[in-house]
Amino acid sequence: MTNMNTNGPEKGLKRELKTGQLTMIAMGCAIGTGLFLGSGLAIQTAGPGVLVSYAIGAFIVLLLMGCLAEMTVAHPASGSFGVISEKYIHPMAGFLVRYSYWIANVLAVGVEVSAIAVYMKYWFPTVPGMVWILLFGAVLIYVNATSVNTFATFEYWFSMIKISAIVGFIILGAYVLFGTSDHPKIGAENFVNDGGFLPFGWNGVWIAIFISLFSFLGTELIAVTAGEAKDPDVAVPKALKATVFRLSTFYVLTLAIMLMIVPWKAAGVDKSPFVKVMEILNIPGASGIMNFIILTAALSAMNSQLYASTRMVFSLSRSNFAPAILGKLNKKGVPSTALAVSTLGIVVAAVVSALFPGTSYAFMMGISMFGALFTWLMVFVSHLFFRRTWEKSGGRKLPVRMMGFPYLTILGAVLLVSLMITTWFTDFKILLQFGVPWLVFLCVAYFFFNKKKRNDASQQDFLEEQIK
Repeated sequence: MTNMNTNGPEKGLKRELKTGQLTMIAMGCAIGTGLFLGSGLAIQTAGPGVLVSYAIGAFIVLLLMGCLAEMTVAHPASGSFGVISEKYIHPMAGFLVRYSYWIANVLAVGVEVSAIAVYMKYWFPTVPGMVWILLFGAVLIYVNATSVNTFATFEYWFSMIKISAIVGFIILGAYVLFGTSDHPKIGAENFVNDGGFLPFGWNGVWIAIFISLFSFLGTELIAVTAGEAKDPDVAVPKALKATVFRLSTFYVLTLAIMLMIVPWKAAGVDKSPFVKVMEILNIPGASGIMNFIILTAALSAMNSQLYASTRMVFSLSRSNFAPAILGKLNKKGVPSTALAVSTLGIVVAAVVSALFPGTSYAFMMGISMFGALFTWLMVFVSHLFFRRTWEKSGGRKLPVRMMGFPYLTILGAVLLVSLMITTWFTDFKILLQFGVPWLVFLCVAYFFFNKKKRNDASQQDFLEEQIK
């Protein structure tokens, strides 16, 4: 018999996701264009020092996952960190978090689909990118509109292809580097050629941390899927730990191998650095196969982000902070109207791709990252409130606890705030140019939604009095 989420405002969602599926969904969302295409942008920003950037990015995400694991086990809901912020900080905080995370994922779908247009040019250089954006967008909307199990099955195999490809890349790269001497210009010396290990200094390393965090965007999706997990107490902590450590290992190893094979100055976003590696190694047909795998990676991440944005706006509706129609489920237990609204990023990507074909990827990344970083920041802030309240109220002993509280929680928050401020002085200032007005808009919207909720509650009380 199917487990149902029968309690609370998210009643009706089916608890069908297992630990393995949760891990694969999160890794599927995270292993997307951030690694396969965005890594080229990070390398151009920091040079070989990008390895330090990704290591620091992984450390921030490790702190984030520690906080999130503890809170999600206590409150497994599809609204996740939005529900937690609402409960432990203020309803307005939950409103801001859920809408910001929603817009982050809606726009991140646009980032992934913009990258798909880049990848397809490898085979079809004359076909406009907008064609691929609309085509693949339609396919993934269909997958998300069926059932959570269909979505999870697709995501599991998408992720399996990507992870197998990365493992294969690491093995092939290691063989080329240490098992053959056919390529004299390949090796560890590429770490210090062309300006040394830090050609742009520590400033470049710091800015590249921001790009690295885009690569990790999606790991928090496990908390969103908790509302549809079979056994959140066991599944969520296991999936979070596995995801962070696997991603950290994959990212650092693959980047290290890539930098030893491709001179860092040759990296960019015109095509994936992974494809460039295959071209340099001159393995027949390998670059085409790698491009196909990277295409699969983008589709997988897009699939997961569409899921996340759909569940977040569904949660908003069930909390009366979005139109009621967005909280309705179809016969298969899928919030189909919320899904339709969450496809907005595909439309935005299609327009941006048509207007700015050369810079659409970096632009979409910049505007999508504000919502993600703001959400992560609020996870750290929420954890400070959560732990004290949970202990004072005598809450049950949780199977997982964030270590180093409150110092590591505060450190994570400080690092994120510092990175967000830094973007104003870089090419990513669009993050704050978009983000600050977005928060102002949400604050105004909250006032009107809250006023309507109060009026509705007063009217309901009045009707109940009349009945009495």
